[in-house]
This record gives sequence, structure tokens and C-alpha cells, in this order.
Amino acid sequence: MSPPPEPKSKDAAAPAVAPEESAEGKKGGPKEKEAKGKAGGKAKTAKGPAESPKKGKPIPDNPNFRYIVRFAGVDLDGRRSAVLALSGVRGIGPRIAETTVRLAGINAAEMIGNLPEATVDGLEELVHVLPTKVPAWMVNHKTDRTTGETTHLIGGDLDTGVRDDTNQMKMIRSYKGVRHERGQKVRGQRTRSNGRTGMAAGVLKKEAKAAAAAAAAGPAGAPGAPAAAPAAAPAAGAAAPAKAGATPAKAGAAPAKPAGKSTETAAGGKS
Repeated sequence: MSPPPEPKSKDAAAPAVAPEESAEGKKGGPKEKEAKGKAGGKAKTAKGPAESPKKGKPIPDNPNFRYIVRFAGVDLDGRRSAVLALSGVRGIGPRIAETTVRLAGINAAEMIGNLPEATVDGLEELVHVLPTKVPAWMVNHKTDRTTGETTHLIGGDLDTGVRDDTNQMKMIRSYKGVRHERGQKVRGQRTRSNGRTGMAAGVLKKEAKAAAAAAAAGPAGAPGAPAAAPAAAPAAGAAAPAKAGATPAKAGAAPAKPAGKSTETAAGGKS
């Protein structure tokens, strides 16, 4: 009989199982870390701050608030501050607007819709008398040509004043008026490369080159022309001799008769 097989020891069986478990553990380790990482990432995005909504214009609580304010013939947004709202009028910039508000004693950050109508009318009157309260270099119409006064024009009055000044310069034919008429730059700017009006220069150059080429090709196309022209000039000079003291013939006079025919007729009459 064959001897019974020897039983395998626990120490010998352990290494066969250990590598598989270790491999599984190694394989499972990164998977668990990846899963944790993904879960952690999701948690981080979930815990992040939410996007704040865009801030709109403030909603007024005043029951007498005016959403549209009429100033110098222009409709202004009542939800804007007094300085920014006044700068929306033609002829009033940020500096003039801030100066007007300070002279009127109004808070510059106050919404113009909260101001009473009488206060807004006072602001408009203050703009008209602004030249008496600020230096002359701050206003836009110094020393009027007709009245000699210094004023500050806004709105439609500014457009009218600019048009009248331009027409007066054209009438007196000043340099600026002539430049306005021609549509050219007025204040001495460069016009070689900017502000070019009229026909393009490239078109004129092409036409000039074509005309020069046609003029050069004309004599070359007729070979007999250059030789015939000098010979014809002396013949024409010999055919028409001019007397020194001869008077030019009057227009409409009868042509003179040749001398030979007159002598022959006279001789025939005698015979």
C-alpha cells in the first residue's frame, strides 16, 4: 500500500492565500480611495458658497417717489443719484453736476426721485445762473459774440448756440468757417493720413498713369508721323509769306483777284 499523503502545514498553506488577499487589498485600496475622493469632492462642491444674485436698482420706500423726473426738457431716471442723473443732460458733465448739487446743498448720493419738484426746479435755475458762481473756464459759452455775456448752455439751447456760432464763422469767411464749409478738420489736426475726403487718391493715380501711358503709345504707333511733321513745317511757312506792313483782311470782305487776269482783260479791251 502506498503511504498516506502528508498533511500540509498551516504555514505552507498561508502564503498561497496571502498573495491573493494582498492583491485584492491592493486592488481594493485605490478603489476605496477613489470613491472617497469622489465623495469628498462632491461634498466640497456642495459645501461651497452659493452664487449671489445680481444687485438691481434700489426700490424706494417713499410713497411720493417719482420714477421719471423732468429736467431741462429731458426725462431722467429717478432711481439714479442726483449727480449721475444730472450728468445725463447734454451740456452737464460730472464736474458741473457735482458743483450744482453742492451749491444747492443737496446730498449727492440722494436719489433724484426723492427730491421735491420745487428742489429740482431750483437746480435747473441754478444751472442757468452758474456763470455768476463759478470761474469762467468752467462754463461752455464764454463771451457771446452778440451780447458779450458769459452763459452756460444746456439741452436744446446748446445745439442752437453751436449752430449759430458755426454759421457766423461761415458768413465772415474766417479760416474756421471755410474749413467748416469744406468739411475739413478745423483745429489744425493732421490731414495727410486722417480726415481725407473726396475721391480716393489711389483712383486718381491710376487715371493719371493710364493717361500717361496712352500719350506715350500714340507717337510710337505711327512710324511715319515723326518724319512727316518736320517736312510739312517749312512748306507751310513758305506758302504763307507775310508782309511787314500788311494789314489783316476784314471779316466778310471779298477775296482779292489775281494780278495776271486783270492785265489780260485790260489788254483785250484796248485791242
